[in-house]
Amino acid sequence: MCGIIGIIGETPVAPRLLDALKRLEYRGYDSAGIATLVNGGIDRRRAEGKLINLDNRLQEAPLDGKTGIGHTRWATHGVPNEQNAHPHATPEVAIVHNGIIENFQELREEAVSAGCTLASETDTEVIAHLISLGLRAGLSPKDAVHTTLKKLEGAFGLGIVFSGEHNLMIAARHGSPLALGFGDGEMYLGSDALSLAPLTNRIMYLEDGDWAVLTSDGADVFDIDGNIVERPIRLSELSSAAIGKGGYPHYMLKEIYEQPQVIGDTLHALINPTERRIVLPTSTVDLAAADRLTLIACGTSYYACMTAKYWFESIARIPVDVDIASEYRYRDTVHPENGVAIFISQSGETVDTLAALRHAKAGGQKILSIVNVAESAIARESDAVIRTLAGPEIGVASTKAFTTQLTVLACLAVATARSRGAIDADKEASLIKSLTEVPARAAEVLNHDEAIREIAMLVAKARDVLYLGRGTNYPIALEGALKLKEISYIHAEGYAAGEMKHGPIALIDEGVPNIFIAPKDQWFEKTASNIQEVKARGGTVIAFSDADGAAKLKDGAEASIALPVVDAFVSPILYSIPVQLLAYHVAVIKGTDVDQPRNLAKSVTVE
Repeated sequence: MCGIIGIIGETPVAPRLLDALKRLEYRGYDSAGIATLVNGGIDRRRAEGKLINLDNRLQEAPLDGKTGIGHTRWATHGVPNEQNAHPHATPEVAIVHNGIIENFQELREEAVSAGCTLASETDTEVIAHLISLGLRAGLSPKDAVHTTLKKLEGAFGLGIVFSGEHNLMIAARHGSPLALGFGDGEMYLGSDALSLAPLTNRIMYLEDGDWAVLTSDGADVFDIDGNIVERPIRLSELSSAAIGKGGYPHYMLKEIYEQPQVIGDTLHALINPTERRIVLPTSTVDLAAADRLTLIACGTSYYACMTAKYWFESIARIPVDVDIASEYRYRDTVHPENGVAIFISQSGETVDTLAALRHAKAGGQKILSIVNVAESAIARESDAVIRTLAGPEIGVASTKAFTTQLTVLACLAVATARSRGAIDADKEASLIKSLTEVPARAAEVLNHDEAIREIAMLVAKARDVLYLGRGTNYPIALEGALKLKEISYIHAEGYAAGEMKHGPIALIDEGVPNIFIAPKDQWFEKTASNIQEVKARGGTVIAFSDADGAAKLKDGAEASIALPVVDAFVSPILYSIPVQLLAYHVAVIKGTDVDQPRNLAKSVTVE
């Protein structure tokens, strides 16, 4: 969600803070601001909307100071305007905040009763006033913050600076991620390591409940009781080059085109090509010994879970439940006696998924996480972790993270099947062969980019779109619809093709494109019948199939793309790419903000 940056520096920090905020744009935001320490006081610049507005403000009225904090805000409490933009400040303190303070109303009443006048509608400003009350009562900055932290309920990541304290910054984390960066005579604070990449590669991740006192010499970290705790400093793999657009007009398109490479990287980490075996990390939870698996995630990652259910049940012959993370803990869950829960998240910080993980762990489940960020909260709280080697994903709409999640899950299903004796060595080798073909076939799919752009011109005219698929490609239909909704703002729905006659067929007319995910697999003939039903009712058909399937559908489809022939086992990975490209080109045609669609954030760190 929102982005935080803080610098205790040796040079003017406002330009550096603004540059770091630009690297955090991918998280989603609707206002931004910077505060620095100047002449014993605090000075701020804030603006509604995109960072260019804040940049213009800074051009008109530059900020001095070598210590400061910055923020990109995605509105929770209070509408997105300059008054509600962060940083919030009193004469004594300025603060930036990610998260939601759940007891904000009672804390607001406490502040007002003590004589504070609040200028915004936000929960964050209340924190600033409570700290100020402590300072006015004679507490040190450290003690004023500690006293205030004990009052807060909810999720928060905080960065705080104090009037006249040019060599001091305090950070605190509960639920919302924060990282500290260590430089030469400088210290940095960020909501993730990506924001700190050009500043330093020496990173410390705060744990839940930690708060830290930063000076130019380093940081002391404390738990909620005020006891000093040790946290390791790690070398980050991220670099500023890794987050550039690389000549592409949008991050999303760049990331779509990176998929052959990152799928290959992920496969290389899990496959022994010599022995034609899946080689999982030694610490991986033994899925083969489980009586039941539960796959849990949100959004696009949830559709990866749905696909994996087909794989685990059909290949490994192990029963699987699939749950939306935000709903999983809201019922009286019956946890299997010998169960493994698999949690999937690109960021590893998704708050609903993290809460579901803790619920499953409390229910006695072994926890395996599949994440793209090795040091994330979900990874740290899991019994075992497998990384998707997608690299930084900046576009809000997930692309390469999704296909690498599918890649890991496919490898897990094969390894589990072999361990359980559900398949023999020859079958394992055959499935691995199919997987190792995916990067090359994915590159071939990208050669259809121009043809898909032409199809997008047809879809861009629609108000409603249906996506339909069967078997493992039913979740890809759901994902295709989600992608179109996310970035083009066209209403779209995904359905199992067999469900079409149970309701969606009523929507079909000449104005509703029907997009079929239809490789020539065991379900193809049934899907072809659905296409004829759509045609009989005047509907427009767009088909993604292979050469043989496209030839058979040519009389029923207004447009079709003949994708490479692959084993049905891996078709969901491959068929994800054209639906991503279709959504991308429709959004470009409609002129929407592809990388930062309205109302969305990359990492959802509050409920």
